[in-house]
Amino acid sequence: MLTILFDGVAYGMLLFILAVGLAVTMGLMNFINLAHGAFAMAGGYITVLLMQRLDVPFLWCLPLAFVGTALLGAVLERTLYRPLYHKAHLDQVLFSIGLVFMAVATVDYFVGSTGQIIQLPAWLKGRTEIGSGAFMLGMGHYRLFIIAVCAALTVGLQYVLTRTRFGSRLRASVDDQRVAAGMGINVNIVFLSTFAFGSGLAGLGGALGAEVLGLDPSFPLKFMIYFLIVVAVGGTSSITGPLLAALLLGIADVAGKYYIPKLGAFIVYSLMILILIWRPQGLFVRKGGK
Repeated sequence: MLTILFDGVAYGMLLFILAVGLAVTMGLMNFINLAHGAFAMAGGYITVLLMQRLDVPFLWCLPLAFVGTALLGAVLERTLYRPLYHKAHLDQVLFSIGLVFMAVATVDYFVGSTGQIIQLPAWLKGRTEIGSGAFMLGMGHYRLFIIAVCAALTVGLQYVLTRTRFGSRLRASVDDQRVAAGMGINVNIVFLSTFAFGSGLAGLGGALGAEVLGLDPSFPLKFMIYFLIVVAVGGTSSITGPLLAALLLGIADVAGKYYIPKLGAFIVYSLMILILIWRPQGLFVRKGGK
């Protein structure tokens, strides 16, 4: 049971890093970007191609995946996303869904439809066991690495959004763009930076999750529902909500597949329905939030 809990926490932390960019764009920028999984897939393929074709070490690929997808997000935000900020949500959904299918077709054409395999460094392979019997905890080294990296990113992201001048400018830009611009805040630069950073986090999550979740051109479609569940259950007004939702989702998914494998994702969807019946606006909603 302890091992299942550990694996569920690792899976949940990974889902949080993958989905937190979507939570930021939906909650702070009020933009529904269903193509978020495409940025995660881009980060995964950047890592795979760098390792397979250029022999770049795995640890070097992680920051490169972040930077590469952040730059891609910045370019797309400037050219494609920005004109849709004031459009209806249906227009945003249709546009981003179209981008997903374009990304899937592009990767399938240039790279192929087969799943990709990442060769981890030797020190990230293996498993350490603590205790014995019913109280034995088996910790995979790579999953422990994922938990450490995602925990550090979570603390850093929370600090940036709540304690820095940039976080204050972002919240001001979201609440009232005209007033923020009148106070000297460059709203376009704030939104561009936020979108790029969220895209970079998705790419980093895709790089970290390629070994755990698998990587193929259908990745954005396969995990889109999981990203939406994390955002819907956790709420979009804070980082704490999506983090808790991702942990609950990860533990429930791992435990359900282990104890009741025939039900598949039924456990996850049941948990989502129960939480949304209890709190329709998500687990954490700031006072006065919608």
